[in-house]
Amino acid sequence: MLTRRIIACLDVSDGMVVKGVRFRNHQVLGEVVELAQRYRDQGIDELVFYDITASGEGRSVDKNWVERCARVLDIPFCVAGGIGDLQTARQILNAGCDKIPVNSPALERPELITELAETFGSQCIVVGIDSMRSESGTLQVWSRTGKVETATDTQRSTMEWAQEAVSRGAGELVLNCMNSDGTKAGYDVGQLRELRECVAVPLIASGGAGCAQDFADVFALADVDGALAAGIFHRGETTVGALKSELLELGVCVRMTN
Repeated sequence: MLTRRIIACLDVSDGMVVKGVRFRNHQVLGEVVELAQRYRDQGIDELVFYDITASGEGRSVDKNWVERCARVLDIPFCVAGGIGDLQTARQILNAGCDKIPVNSPALERPELITELAETFGSQCIVVGIDSMRSESGTLQVWSRTGKVETATDTQRSTMEWAQEAVSRGAGELVLNCMNSDGTKAGYDVGQLRELRECVAVPLIASGGAGCAQDFADVFALADVDGALAAGIFHRGETTVGALKSELLELGVCVRMTN
C-alpha cells in the first residue's frame, strides 16, 4: 500500500510565518525556524516554505532563513519564491533545501522548468499551480498570489498548464485550490481528481484541510500522493501525530515516528 505524505506549509514573509484565507488577510503566526522545528518534532513528513511576496516584489527567496532552517531540519523541505533562474535555484539548493518549487516565474517563462530539470534533475523540480474556478466554472491559473495587489489571472487553463509543466520536466505538482484555501471545507477533490487523470507525476493536494476525514477523502477519491496543510497545524487544532493516528484508523497508510 502506498504511504501517503503529510506536508506542512509555511507561508513566509520577512522571516515570519503568516496565514491567510484564500491567499488574503495574512496574520503573523511565529518565527520560521521555531515553527519548522515544531512540526519536525511532531513527525511531519515534509515541509514546504513559500516566500509569498518574493515574486510580487521582483526578488528571490532570502537564503539566510533557508540556511537557518537547514541547520535544524533532518527531513525533506523545499523553498519557493521568486526563483527565476539557474543561479538562484543553485543558491537555494546549496543553502540546504531538497527541492525547488517554481510557480509565477515558470508561468512567465515556461522554459525555466526545462532548464531546471535538465540541470538538477526532474526529481528536484516541483511546479506549484495556484488554480481558481471562475464564475463560468472554468479552472484557471493565477500568478503572484502573495498579495492582493499583484494577484493576476493568467487566463491559462489549469489542466493544460499542468500537462505542459510535466512535459517540460516537472517531477512533481502541487495544486493549490484557491477557492478552498483557508476555508476548512475540505480539499477540492473534483479538481484534484481531474488533474490526477491528466498527469502521472506525484501530485500534492493543497487548500481547504479542516480535519482528518478531509485528508482521508482526498487520498481515497483523488489518489494524490501527499496532502499539504497549514492552518489546522498553525492554529493548534491538531498535531501531526494526532492527525496521523486518525488517518491510520481511517485506513490511510502513513509513516509514524517514535
